[in-house]
Amino acid sequence: MTGRRRPTFPRPFPGVISAAAAGALLLSGCGVLPGATGGSREPVTVMTWAPDRSEDINAVKMAGVPAMAQTYARWVNDTGGIDGRELRVIVCDEGDTSIGAERCAREAVDKKVAAVVGSYSRHGQSFMPALEAGGVPYIGGYGASTEEFSSYLSYPVNGGQSALLAGHGRQLGGSCTRVSLVRPDSIGGDGMPPLLNNGLLAANRPASTDILAPLDATSYDEQAAQALERSGGGCVTAVLGARTETFFDSFRRLEPDGEQVRISSVLGSVSQPLINRTGGRNSPFEGAYVTGWYPDAKNSRWQQMRDVIEKYAFGDNRIDPDDTTVQTTWIAYTALRAAVRAIGDENVTAGRVVATLNGGVEVDTGGLTPTLRWRFKDLVGTLNYPRIVNTKVTFQVVREGRLTAQKKGFVDVADTLTDAPRS
Repeated sequence: MTGRRRPTFPRPFPGVISAAAAGALLLSGCGVLPGATGGSREPVTVMTWAPDRSEDINAVKMAGVPAMAQTYARWVNDTGGIDGRELRVIVCDEGDTSIGAERCAREAVDKKVAAVVGSYSRHGQSFMPALEAGGVPYIGGYGASTEEFSSYLSYPVNGGQSALLAGHGRQLGGSCTRVSLVRPDSIGGDGMPPLLNNGLLAANRPASTDILAPLDATSYDEQAAQALERSGGGCVTAVLGARTETFFDSFRRLEPDGEQVRISSVLGSVSQPLINRTGGRNSPFEGAYVTGWYPDAKNSRWQQMRDVIEKYAFGDNRIDPDDTTVQTTWIAYTALRAAVRAIGDENVTAGRVVATLNGGVEVDTGGLTPTLRWRFKDLVGTLNYPRIVNTKVTFQVVREGRLTAQKKGFVDVADTLTDAPRS
């Protein structure tokens, strides 16, 4: 994606965005924030969006994302703001539609927010052009849109699904002689096998067997049978997003008694909340290998986030600290905080946030990621995902119903994030 400016988008249609989308988290009173030592600086206004209350049963719902953003703001404002600046968070329900995502982006531009932070949307082709037209940076999106890893105004905090797949090949290469990959029959799915295979080949394993699956199926018996037959007693991995659970239901029904085949996936297709919901220790995911971006949820590095949720979420059950979307929102706001502090005494505008991030401000996430920085020389710079700066992943395994570290620390997959498959 180039830096060419696009035409300015019109204002959002009135009455379309919900009351929650238009609401801002504001402090009562003015002048001095709790914990501040004198007059407050100008407030910092940002937006966080995610699909929340869609009536479409097939829509993704990520209510924990805006709830975490609001909780973060309560905490920051109760402890003096960001260097004396009140943090105001506007939330927007993008409804898991391209129209909704574009309208949220237009609202962000119209309200002159300093950034869109810690959001979730699968519709980057709709929201990113609107943000670019208004010069608004996109900090720490979940990584569900390919545009998050190509736009010059995007500042991702993880390596997206590409890093997960490259890392997953490395993880499986340690113990799987053969791998069957079940993935979507789509343009996005077509890019999965080369990344997984790069990781496998780096471990001197053969390329995976590619099995295509429709994303709207209610049963995957045919694909499960193929995966079992072609795995050769090795490993079966499925990366089908919300349909991954459906696939493994079919797979476990067809698996012969006494013949346990190792299963695996990546975060985003398998998560701790999914494991909990499907039986915990008795879940079909027990024993599965999973590649993630961050330390497992039991890691002590998440303690501050958990403490903030406990004190400032007021029992909001939308926020699950084990959920990767909630964790990503926390990390994204950590990045925003570092950028705002680096701006100093000047008013915090979108342009100044962009300049600060491009200028090399360092973000210390307390070990939840490597130190983040978005200078040109920090970017991976590959053709398909030039904006990735964090190429580290974690290897996890499901033990007694919990995602647990299989290998301590991070694994760097920069060498397998190539634009062409290895041979």
